[in-house]
Order: sequence, then structure tokens, then C-alpha cells
Amino acid sequence: MIGIFDSGVGGMTVAHAVEQFCPGRALIYFGDLARTPYGSKSPAVIRRYARQNIDFLLAHGARMIIIACNSAASVAAEDMRREFSLPIFDVIGPTVRRAVEISSAVSGRIGVIGTRATINSAVYPRKIGQINQELRVYGNECPLLVPLVEEGWLNRRETRMILRYYLRPLKMRQVDTLVLGCTHYPLLRDLIQPRIGKRVRIVDSSIEVARELRQYLNDHPECDTTTGGSKFYVSDMTPAAAATARRIFGRPIELQVQQAGG
Repeated sequence: MIGIFDSGVGGMTVAHAVEQFCPGRALIYFGDLARTPYGSKSPAVIRRYARQNIDFLLAHGARMIIIACNSAASVAAEDMRREFSLPIFDVIGPTVRRAVEISSAVSGRIGVIGTRATINSAVYPRKIGQINQELRVYGNECPLLVPLVEEGWLNRRETRMILRYYLRPLKMRQVDTLVLGCTHYPLLRDLIQPRIGKRVRIVDSSIEVARELRQYLNDHPECDTTTGGSKFYVSDMTPAAAATARRIFGRPIELQVQQAGG
């Protein structure tokens, strides 16, 4: 089984993308709604949560892991790879490579929106610079977006106003590429595109990590992730969680409540 975890329901965009790019694969998802958002937590706390989430997924049959949380990936991915001897994917690496590919052919100005933890980690500028030092990267932290998505406020006037405020600095920088540095943000894509500009290419980390996983599975046919049915767990149930899951997948999703750690 392919284990996927996020701080909430946003990581289900990754699970849905994996279903599309890797059909027939069994998934086990854990959304840590009880402790969301991760972006406002310290790196030490985020690493502890990531470790507990991976232990939970392994105990439920996962044979590889996707860290579908940019906050956790930005501060914990390398530590988790050292601690666990199994394939661990994260949403940042493939997203960086795609953003570099797109922006290198245009003006070389990349915008990144993410949680406070992701932006403060400077992981995107660092990794982009390792590939192409000539590209300019402008980040903006958007701490209110995850709570808005978790509450299901996907087309509220307040959400549109907050998005306009967050995107204005990047629009003024005339970015040609915008990285959605949180897996909650694809749910706001239809609001983001007209506010950042129709000529700006949006890079969705959910899609990019699913593409990378597909390539890995094609290259490693010995990885059997087809046994068992997909299961979805959350550490807390909120009124908006089931509705958001249904919106992402286009079908009802049974969410089971379990805790990942103390």
C-alpha cells in the first residue's frame, strides 16, 4: 500500500492525483485534522508529528510513504529518510523540478505561496538555486489559507479578498510561474488563477509528486502496492472534512477516526 499523510484534508489532492496517475494501487491516507495546521508549529514539533504519522501508516500496511504536506516535507523529509528504510517521497522535489523547467523558458521569476513553516524554511529557493542559480524566487506565507480550506470556505468573499492580498506582492514581482506550496491550495486554484494572472503557469505539487511516483513504480515493478483496498483515516472529524473529501474525489469517502500518536 502507498501511505500518504498530511496535516489535514488537503493531502487528499495528492491521494486523488495518485489514483489518476497510478490506477489500481491501494492507498492508505492519514489526515491529522486534530493537530492542523502544521505550518504554525516549530520544526521539532513537525518532525515529531511526521514520525508518528509514518509509524501509523506502516502499522496499517504502507510499504512506501508520500509526505503530502509541504510544511512537514520542508523540515522533516530528510530526517525521515534517514530514520526509515523504505521509499519516502515528498511534494517539494518534483514541484521544484517542474517549476524550474517552466520558468527557465520564460522570465525566470518564480513565486511560491505556502505556510509560514514552508516559506521560513527557504526550501524552495534553496532547491531551485541548486538547479538554476539564475532564477529568482519570491515567497509569500499564507497562514490563513489552510484553515479556510479546512472549514470549506472555498468560494467565500472573505477567501477571495485574502487571496488577493496574499498574491498581490507576487503579482507586482511579475512572476511567470506560481508554485502552490501546500497541498490544500489546489482546492483554491480556480480562485488563484484569475488573481495572479492568466499568463502565470501554476505548478500543483499534488500532480507533480503523483507523476514522480508513477515513474518510480514503472521502474520498480517489484513494488507490489495493489493489494488491499484504499482506506482513509483522520485524527479528528470536522463538519467540512467529509464534504471536502467528496469534492476532491467526486464520490463519498469513508473517513475513519484514529489517532497517530500521543
